Amino acid sequence: MTLFGTTLDGAAIASLCGLLATLFLWVFALRGERSRIRWFRDWEAQRKARRDAEIEAEQASRPKTGPWG
Repeated sequence: MTLFGTTLDGAAIASLCGLLATLFLWVFALRGERSRIRWFRDWEAQRKARRDAEIEAEQASRPKTGPWG
């Protein structure tokens, strides 16, 4: 078999298949890592929104005292 004018033997074909398999493995690992990062960012935003709502509710329920309200 020739590829770009170079004759490929069994070892070269096996090494190319190994490199392609490694590339696919790396791409799927990167995809999984990105989905975990996306999940964490969403979770963090929801947690911050809940915390801000709790703080706002706490401040609204507290009686206003002092000269500034």
